Amino acid sequence: MKQRGRHRRRKRGQALRAFLAGTALALTAAATMISASQATVADDPGALKPLATSAETDVLRLREHLEPQRTLDRLASGMGRPVGVGAVLDSARHTLRSADCSPSERRALPVEPAATRAYCWDAADTRSWRAGAVTTSGDADDDGLWGQNRVILSAWSRGGHDLARVAFIDAGDLDRPRYSWVLLTVPVDGGRDYRALDSQVSGMVWYQDKLLVTAAEGLYVYDMDRIQRATVDSPAVGRVDGGWAAHGNEWVLPAVGTYRATGARPAYLSLDRGTSPDSLVAGEWVSQDDDRDVRLWRYDFSRASDRTGLLATDTAGRTRVDEAYETNVRGVGAVLSYGSEWYLGRTSEEHDSHGTLWRQDASGARATHCGTDESSHCWATEAQSFSYWEATGEVWSQSGRMLFALPLASVDRSSR
Repeated sequence: MKQRGRHRRRKRGQALRAFLAGTALALTAAATMISASQATVADDPGALKPLATSAETDVLRLREHLEPQRTLDRLASGMGRPVGVGAVLDSARHTLRSADCSPSERRALPVEPAATRAYCWDAADTRSWRAGAVTTSGDADDDGLWGQNRVILSAWSRGGHDLARVAFIDAGDLDRPRYSWVLLTVPVDGGRDYRALDSQVSGMVWYQDKLLVTAAEGLYVYDMDRIQRATVDSPAVGRVDGGWAAHGNEWVLPAVGTYRATGARPAYLSLDRGTSPDSLVAGEWVSQDDDRDVRLWRYDFSRASDRTGLLATDTAGRTRVDEAYETNVRGVGAVLSYGSEWYLGRTSEEHDSHGTLWRQDASGARATHCGTDESSHCWATEAQSFSYWEATGEVWSQSGRMLFALPLASVDRSSR
């Protein structure tokens, strides 16, 4: 179990720590990945627009609801003693591939800046599932470790979003990362049973001992020390004859609370350790056909010792919006804030085409460019999530069936 009280604060303006050395992955026929029809940047979104009035920020607040302790205790009593992340990693039997990913899989990767690490998933293991958000032990603790483990979490949802699961990846050996699946669930009937989380997980942040994930209602909260073992191998979810099932998965993670949206719903999440206290960064989804600007905002995490990993709330259980902005970058599919900079991944309007990565602040916006080419359409095709591993200087993301990382410094260089 992770020792508490080790979360050192890093402030805005601190220089980025040196990132891990690595040779950029060779991308097959990269020049062919950029269509000649992709033009230069003509849709500059300009500077971020601050939202300062209560009328603008109150609709971004969430209301906290934590499951009663008796509900969680009843579920644990029925399923057996909960375990932590280490037990899940010890059971990891699946392996991510890096050397033999196909050209069609690699096409989902960014062209510039190039990924320095990239892994593809077994098609048989992920068939009918859609990749979602990514977070790491670099979010969970500022030393980048959970206990003695380096960990990456990758969320997936099935077809009609009726199931959501997370791959717990043992990243101790990045030449051969192994993983095990954990099904996300929600307790029902006072902890006598549980149901599947029937939502796409487009945003996910692991902070201290909690995992926050996006859902239709707002955010669900999971306790990383309350992982349960399924006892029956069945396509069902919940209590069944003879025990507990998790759609064939070995592990179950039941929610311990929710943050209900009162207005705008967070669609994308990331962690910012450059603020004091650390903050949860959120962005909403706005279609590229919509003429509304996209709202970006952040919530403070609580500093209370009995509220590890939870957001700061007032006496009524409502979250505080620390700051909020509007951006003209529509179709945002990933959001990251570090220092005064915001990084926004915009998907392409054309299917299976590369998107644009914007670096935006209060003074203006700059897009990453495809080397000496004036085109900016060189970002990943489907990336929905950013997770900045401050201890290594790497940003982790996922696009299609590719999990990848690249130095944040390379994004800054490409967008100058």
